[in-house]
Amino acid sequence: MRAKETKRPTEVERGFSLIELIVVLVILGLLATVVGPRVMDRLGKGKSEIAKLQVDQLEGALGLFRFDVGRYPTTNEGLQGLIDTAGVQNWSGPYLDKRTLPKDPWGREYQYRAPGQNGDFDLWSWGADGTQGGEDDNADVTSW
Repeated sequence: MRAKETKRPTEVERGFSLIELIVVLVILGLLATVVGPRVMDRLGKGKSEIAKLQVDQLEGALGLFRFDVGRYPTTNEGLQGLIDTAGVQNWSGPYLDKRTLPKDPWGREYQYRAPGQNGDFDLWSWGADGTQGGEDDNADVTSW
């Protein structure tokens, strides 16, 4: 049997060399350039999906308002009519769980019009760019 090898006190333990560190940083940089845009794309799609879910939730609340009151809130009453009675007869709200109106994922208020041009009411968000139209993340999220 061989005796256990021991280190001599004069031997020095070595860490990573500069070349090894540079190689690791280059690999991490390449991964970031490949994965980064995909993650950002998913984030934008996620916000659009959240906006669609919120529009659906607001549509449901508008339906409850109509059931109780017999009509949808007017454009002047707006979505605020879902959380504030404002003297509306037969109002049995609030029709949203929270007593505040949700903002779209980009921090802006949802747009509402009744009567709508596309149905009894129009409910929409302008998307990431905050203007009408657009594609991908900038596309409008609508109730119609």
